[in-house]
Amino acid sequence: RIFEKVHSAIVQTVEEQGGVQLRLFRWAFGVGDRVSRARREGRAPGRLLRAQHSVADRLVLSKVRARLGGRIRFMVSGSAALSEEIARWFHAAQLVVIEGYALTETGGGACIGDPEHPKLGVVGPPLVGSEVKIAEDGEVHIRGPLVMRGYHKLPEATAEVLTADGWLATGDIGELDEEGRLRVTDRKKDLIKTSGGKYIAPQPIENEIKTSRYVSQAVVVGNKRKYASVLIVPNFDNLIAWARHQGIPTDDREELLESDAVQTLFDEVLEKVNAGRPSYETIKRFRLLPQDFTIDAGELTPTLKVKRGKIEQDRADLIDTMYEEEIPAGSR
Repeated sequence: RIFEKVHSAIVQTVEEQGGVQLRLFRWAFGVGDRVSRARREGRAPGRLLRAQHSVADRLVLSKVRARLGGRIRFMVSGSAALSEEIARWFHAAQLVVIEGYALTETGGGACIGDPEHPKLGVVGPPLVGSEVKIAEDGEVHIRGPLVMRGYHKLPEATAEVLTADGWLATGDIGELDEEGRLRVTDRKKDLIKTSGGKYIAPQPIENEIKTSRYVSQAVVVGNKRKYASVLIVPNFDNLIAWARHQGIPTDDREELLESDAVQTLFDEVLEKVNAGRPSYETIKRFRLLPQDFTIDAGELTPTLKVKRGKIEQDRADLIDTMYEEEIPAGSR
């Protein structure tokens, strides 16, 4: 959430300025992204690209780093998957964000990326002395000195997640790359199975939706339904600024969210997300919510993970409205 908000705030500020500054900003990050990609692939940028990067860094990228203190070696993201687009944007500014992975049952640390050789979208290899493997159903299993001996005075609960030879079933779905680095794709219990028998991993879709500067939070639903839909909490700072520019009244949040212009705006957001996805993974409908999901309401964990079941239970009536028609008419 922190990285998403930093990205959104900086991009929104520059887009409001528009003109030459916006074109310069986009050009600089385009150059930074090409340099970043070359370095991640072990290639040296060419002479022309190095010259362009020197200018881009002086005029734009160094100023972004300065906004974060100017002395950062690397930053660590955890709790939930970081969007690759967001990670790539930071890396283009020479701000390395590595991802870490852990559970309470692993004593707070299990895997961590390498700041010297970052790879976007992975949480890195296991810590020294530990092992990670992927079970037949895709679940991540971990073994090593970091794994707990068991839940206190709960032998049955311990037996459900911990094998006799020390493997902890994490409840996460993931994969290992050719270098043994772990990529976590979703929570096992969060996988959505449509009525047609197709499995959908909601987190990657939610992360992509949240790359829009107009989106604060997103929760994909659709278990045992014919198609996937999504509940969206807009980024109201950015949405209200956009609406005022369009001459749309912003005094009443609910009226704003129901306006045709705002509905069309979010249709376009989801159209981009749906592009290239298989039909069963596309988001067919959405609803916009006027308030954030919160820890106090029991909708988020203390580490800001979505409590999908709680949200689906509390918003059941609203979710049902997205499935009232036999064939969805557009994304609304």
